[in-house]
Amino acid sequence: MSILTRFSSQMRDILNLSDHIDVVAAEKNIRGNVKFRGPNAWILAVAVIIASVGLNVNSIPVVIGAMLISPLMGPIFGMGLGLGVNDIELMKSSGKNLLVMVSISLVVSFLYFLITPLSLSNPTELLARTSPTFYDVLIASFGGFAGILELCRKEKGTVISGVAIATALMPPLCTAGYGLASGNMTHFIGALYLFVINGTFIMLATYVGVKYLRFQQTEFKDVARGKRTRRITSALIVILVIPSIWSAVILIRQNNFEADATAFVEHRKTYGKSVLYDYKISFKDKAHLELFFTGDPLDETSKAEVMEVAGGYGLEEDQISIKDYTRSAESNDIELFQEIYRRNKEQIASKDQEIRTLGEELKLLKDNSIPHSQIAKEIFSIYPSVSEISLSRGKTVNRDLTESDVLMVNLHCNQPLSEELTGQMKEWLKTRLEIDNVLISHQTIE
Repeated sequence: MSILTRFSSQMRDILNLSDHIDVVAAEKNIRGNVKFRGPNAWILAVAVIIASVGLNVNSIPVVIGAMLISPLMGPIFGMGLGLGVNDIELMKSSGKNLLVMVSISLVVSFLYFLITPLSLSNPTELLARTSPTFYDVLIASFGGFAGILELCRKEKGTVISGVAIATALMPPLCTAGYGLASGNMTHFIGALYLFVINGTFIMLATYVGVKYLRFQQTEFKDVARGKRTRRITSALIVILVIPSIWSAVILIRQNNFEADATAFVEHRKTYGKSVLYDYKISFKDKAHLELFFTGDPLDETSKAEVMEVAGGYGLEEDQISIKDYTRSAESNDIELFQEIYRRNKEQIASKDQEIRTLGEELKLLKDNSIPHSQIAKEIFSIYPSVSEISLSRGKTVNRDLTESDVLMVNLHCNQPLSEELTGQMKEWLKTRLEIDNVLISHQTIE
């Protein structure tokens, strides 16, 4: 057998799914999670409030926690399954439940932002959810496909949690509620559009996964009804796919324009005796780049040069406008400096917020870190028989997929440790590191 043949055989074995999936159990699981009754309604409302607070105070960990709590994924997977197996009733049920969930999310977030006393002077986390990009399409598509694979897998892992975080369904809904509460329809529409983009591509990825994994199709006793159902399903797929593809095309164009515009601005800052000190990209009616100059007035030659350089980056003249805050006999220097000061102040505020966010994340990492050397010294002094220590934080996962933090300790000892000493060490570590769950294993080295 050649190397190429062996490699091909190994790759087929690695990529083989048939031995690791159970589509019957997966379908039962998806159908069971479509229903939205009782505790799920309260859990969703709680998740919305948590996410709204996280967005309000620009706390990424809080927003992530809300995404893990939220039950929004169930009806979306249900709609994808319904499309894949031609089950119109499942699609209707999933669609109704999803609509109820979205309504609850909007109402709860609207009420929260309406009454919150917290300031929203620089809501960077909120604003980040008002303008979808092509990357959101990619994340939703691959996240949805990963989600359906995880639901079909016999041995469940933590993929669904990762999909919930990556696709971020909850934050856009909360941001839409903020847009309603503040009367900002731009934020409302942008955030709701991001949610629709994410939900649609997760559903379409689920549909592709259902078809690829060959879920059992719905059987119809009435042939005419079966044909009608399949026609309706095909029409729904077209209705969902065409606008989604068009949205993706628009997002790609916007991303390309933004990349070209940024590269053009960074390429060169001075034209004659004028300085390009700021720029603004917008997509209100069409892709547009606004340039802000200061210094001596831009003459026609300099303006032509700006357009020529921009053309080298694929930008057209009708996509560019120049704001010439330059010194002249008629110009007002005070207005010029006020404009520069205002823009610099906005940039500094944005950087300060980034620094605060990174500081919070760093603090969280430090709080979760273990002072390995110090703990080792203390254990060595208290337990002379211990010769080597391994400490690590981890997670324990129960059969119901409930997670809890755990400290794992592995000891190398010169002589066996009694159960009494092991128990004492466990209680001491719990107190010392403020953790509820400690697992200690030890082995005797002769």
